[in-house]
Amino acid sequence: MNSVEQIKAQIEIAFPDARIEIIRNDSPSAQHSLLVPAAHALVAAKFLRDDPELRLDYCSNVTGVDWLDAELTEKVKVKKLVEGVEKEVEEVKKTQRPGYLESVYHLYSMEKKHGPVIIRLRTENRSDKANLPSLTPVWRGCEFQEREIYDLYGIVFDGHPDLRRILMWDEFKDFPMRRDYTEPDDYEYEPTPHDEVAEKAKKHFPEASPVA
Repeated sequence: MNSVEQIKAQIEIAFPDARIEIIRNDSPSAQHSLLVPAAHALVAAKFLRDDPELRLDYCSNVTGVDWLDAELTEKVKVKKLVEGVEKEVEEVKKTQRPGYLESVYHLYSMEKKHGPVIIRLRTENRSDKANLPSLTPVWRGCEFQEREIYDLYGIVFDGHPDLRRILMWDEFKDFPMRRDYTEPDDYEYEPTPHDEVAEKAKKHFPEASPVA
């Protein structure tokens, strides 16, 4: 199977406006992934499915990832005067990275018997611009998994054929798999509260005062 570098080049040749980034994985698995711009996600997905060499016709898994705001540090070399002599010194540069959400797709070829190829789509932020194109029109098996990501992370998949909650109930607020999610302490929906749930419920439903 082609390397991620070769697949990146193939996509960029087919779609010159697309800027694909390789996200490296330094773990023993070394499963590097391709960050695909949302604007080119559908055409890139169809290319990966239909290209005669790749034929990535099966999406085995789709998952969500939540990246909070973070302060990034990197070491940079700058020239400074040290005791009247210009020298190259190393400094730590800090930058603020806004948070975002990702959907990650693991692709295989049943025809060619190879894979996985991992692609990532990234939202603009974690609030009002958390939309991504649905890849269900390309790989039908993405439907329920994209619904799960929508339900638990809050990514809105544009073009999904049936985007609605799949695990939580319709009235549920917030997204329980986000890293800053705070569990509510009002468990009025719990029919038989016990242990920690019962202790939390007492804050909202204290026992009736004894009759004098």
